Amino acid sequence: MKPSLLLIGHGAHDDTGAAEFGRFVHRLRCRLDGVAADVSGGFAARGRPSLGDSVASLVARGHHRMVALPLTLGDDADITAALARARVAHPTLVHDYGQSLAASPGVLALMAERLADALAEMPRLAAVSPGEDHEAHREPVSPAETAVVLVGHGSGDAAANADVHRVSRLFWETHAPDLLTVETAYVSDAPPSVAQGIERCRRLGAKRVVVLPYLLFAGAVLERIWAEALAYAAGHIDLDVRCAEVIGDCEGLADLIIERYERTLTAGEPDGLDVDFGGAGLERPAAVEPPQDLETLEGVLRVGAGTFR
Repeated sequence: MKPSLLLIGHGAHDDTGAAEFGRFVHRLRCRLDGVAADVSGGFAARGRPSLGDSVASLVARGHHRMVALPLTLGDDADITAALARARVAHPTLVHDYGQSLAASPGVLALMAERLADALAEMPRLAAVSPGEDHEAHREPVSPAETAVVLVGHGSGDAAANADVHRVSRLFWETHAPDLLTVETAYVSDAPPSVAQGIERCRRLGAKRVVVLPYLLFAGAVLERIWAEALAYAAGHIDLDVRCAEVIGDCEGLADLIIERYERTLTAGEPDGLDVDFGGAGLERPAAVEPPQDLETLEGVLRVGAGTFR
């Protein structure tokens, strides 16, 4: 049986987000049944269960080694700090820490699926009914006239906002190169807003704009994004504005997490010493090739002997 899997979120803004996170943890528990010793999840900041409670529950059930994976799309400093506190509370705990999903090819591919769904299935946001003459005479929109507004949470940290810009550029070049543009917007704490992002696309010549949330799970943040997009669309009936879904609780996201779980286990396999590098923010030292000639080897031994006198 492999070590337990601990999924960690930044925090849930409301019960909807917490519930979807819980459903995803249950999905992983079912997928890894008979493979991982256990699967649990908790939040580093807002929301229940907390990270501390989840770790305590795993330890109480006899699981002292686990793979901790951040289920986030942004900075995970608060998660590593919460894990450090858990290590103090549970000295027997050993964990291997995996990479976040931010800007990963798998996440970009899932976002491309949500974009395709929005273009094919989602109705446009409009203040007029589909039966009115204005809609009946709408001309087909080409990819070159279609734009995307990728919307992140927003932060007071300029580096965090720059990371979202980087994701927008990666998404444009790897999954939407035929579109007019992929612009960046934020829900709060940083410009441009959702409405400002859509307006920029309109001024660049877009006739259709898809608002694409850079979020894992639904909740109040998604509702706010959609509300801002709807408010803009109500005042610009000539522009086809659509909103895509979040990545959400799905098999594709589960596949990404399981792949990261297995990769983290492989990277964390002990090489003669059982040392946990992941939790301390340290990197596993690279292997050093031994000297090939006897004279060099004798020199290394003399230096080593002098070091430990």
